[in-house]
Amino acid sequence: MNDVVNPVARTDKTSPIYGMPILNADKAQYVIVIKRGKGAGCSGIENALFFEDNCCLCYGSAQGGVAEMIDHIKALS
Repeated sequence: MNDVVNPVARTDKTSPIYGMPILNADKAQYVIVIKRGKGAGCSGIENALFFEDNCCLCYGSAQGGVAEMIDHIKALS
């Protein structure tokens, strides 16, 4: 999943993933990314999306992370 949302695929001609089709997650108003660790994607490069102001990076399992977020949202109402 890491490389398929990396905006450098559109912007950096020197990147090994340049030209690769990606999801335009960087254009969303707010992005929540859940990752197990700090490792790079298959391409071996860091994901520029993770450093954008509209991105919140959470470490852990997706199942546990989403469940915890749902509990927090339910507590708001």
